[in-house]
Amino acid sequence: MLQLDNVDVCYGSFKALSNISLTVETGELVVLLGANGAGKTTLFNGISGLVKPEAGDIRFEGKKLNDMKASAIVASGVVQCAEGRKLFPQMTVHQNLVMGGYVHRRDRQGNRKRLNDVLALFPILADKAEQPAGSLSGGQQQMVAIGRALMSRPRLLMLDEPSLGLAPLVVKQMFETIKQINSLGTTVLLAEQNAYAALKIAHRAYVMENGRLVMEGDQEAMLGNEQIRKAYIGA
Repeated sequence: MLQLDNVDVCYGSFKALSNISLTVETGELVVLLGANGAGKTTLFNGISGLVKPEAGDIRFEGKKLNDMKASAIVASGVVQCAEGRKLFPQMTVHQNLVMGGYVHRRDRQGNRKRLNDVLALFPILADKAEQPAGSLSGGQQQMVAIGRALMSRPRLLMLDEPSLGLAPLVVKQMFETIKQINSLGTTVLLAEQNAYAALKIAHRAYVMENGRLVMEGDQEAMLGNEQIRKAYIGA
């Protein structure tokens, strides 16, 4: 579904990503592990078209994304839920969600159905629909951010640090929801520092350090890897 071949991304003279090659198959939940600053967000931004690769190819369902506009990439089915939520805090929950469906604005009936699907996934948001998004708790704001991304009807959903700053119980619920989204048919690429929780729901994982991929493996191999446990989970 998604294939990156030898991708480099530079900010001026600084090479933020170097020789990145990875795949995400249809239906998978793949985790991208790495410390803050490892390059996970830059990788997501490269796939989303927010930054352009200096070298290499990014393909989604066989279509080259390198030179496509970010809006066209969203329309093709690749949707990023950004780190830090990036909500419109003064707008209502409902307005934030509707904004996510803008790329499909001509399909009003489809957007209404999608909104109902999102509210079924996050029932609390129906109760909070007319409240400003900025007034919600951190966990509820993350629900709005994911719901808004789902309104774009992704076939590949990229989630950037969705557990960041959330209480442990909320984190557990969030990962259960991400697993449910995947089980309902959406392919997921998840960037996370919370390695143990992420690996428990993942099919496969990659590890990033200093803009490079340094390790990959399936769930069992990664959870059993002593180096991974010491670096990201705790011995």
